[in-house]
Amino acid sequence: MILKQFVHDNLKAKYFYTLKKMLKYNITNLEMNLILIEIEIFFFQSVPLIIGQFLEKISHKNGIVNSSTGNNHFVRIMSTVNENDLKINTNVALHKNSNALVGIIKQEKCLKLGLLLQEKKPDVKYSDIGGMDSQKEELREVIEFPLLNKKIYHKIGINAPKGVLLYGPPGTGKTLLVKAVASKTTASFLKTVGSEFVQKYLGEGPKMVRELFKIAKENSPSIIFIDEIDAIATRRFDAQTGADREVQRILIELLVQMDGFDQTFEVKIILSTNRVDILDPAIMRPGRIDRKIEFPLPDLREKKFLFQVLTSKMNLSEEIDLNYFSNKPEKLSGAIICSICQEAGLQAIRKNRYMVIHKDFEIAYRLNIRKENIFEFYN
Repeated sequence: MILKQFVHDNLKAKYFYTLKKMLKYNITNLEMNLILIEIEIFFFQSVPLIIGQFLEKISHKNGIVNSSTGNNHFVRIMSTVNENDLKINTNVALHKNSNALVGIIKQEKCLKLGLLLQEKKPDVKYSDIGGMDSQKEELREVIEFPLLNKKIYHKIGINAPKGVLLYGPPGTGKTLLVKAVASKTTASFLKTVGSEFVQKYLGEGPKMVRELFKIAKENSPSIIFIDEIDAIATRRFDAQTGADREVQRILIELLVQMDGFDQTFEVKIILSTNRVDILDPAIMRPGRIDRKIEFPLPDLREKKFLFQVLTSKMNLSEEIDLNYFSNKPEKLSGAIICSICQEAGLQAIRKNRYMVIHKDFEIAYRLNIRKENIFEFYN
């Protein structure tokens, strides 16, 4: 009995000791989180900074900086700035009121640009994409043909098309077709997203646009692909906030760069969006975008072809009638049809089968239509 009481007291003491250590550890973590939150609040409450470019060092206390407003300033260098890192053309942060140099912006804040050379391009062929015959032909006429047969345009006496806009509902194959273009052509391929140009510091977005077109010219012949262009190319209005004004500056810089395309540089641009109704008319005009290609939802013939292409590598039972699913009245995008085929394969895996049967497709079809209806309900 005494031994049992001793063991019980010993376990109880260890339990409270462990609990005490856990409480101390949690208190330490909470204190660290509190400090981090206070630092974050301090930065949010601090005076907004202006981005600039360091041009020349006059002394260890002063220098000349080109700010994002376009003016050169003789500024004071704060003592907290490391002079060894302060080199010519370095991005720096300036105080909004006094223009004092308060910090150095590291280069990793610049555009995360995807430059795809020939060996890194996606392995997507035109034959892998079902339907969209007219869209394929139009895109090849605007992008591929001018890069491969530029002399024809000089003989006729006209300029080659500069760019193309792809628009249509989500999941209709816009990005997939661009991947096929990147795989087919031998030109360098630069891909980015419109939202990447919206940065924390003023002036950084327009600079990234300039860098994008500079890299395209240095690696010509090249193709620039900007997905979700509606993030920076919406209709301009009387901006009330600095963020809206900065987005409009990015759009203006993009328009300037598109107008500045030198015909000696073999550079083509592809824009993609599913909100063509909100784009600024300036970016839509001929001379900047010479061709606008619509990607509608597939019709009956294209739905049949999509089912055939997407199931060409699947182990299907002979009882499956793909025409039965393609003839259904629901409007399906290419992405939904792909999801149906994938879900049918998963149904077979769940039942430990190596062959997909008709029932698997029926279940997959109902699941995807139900998800699509829920999505439309919430929108």
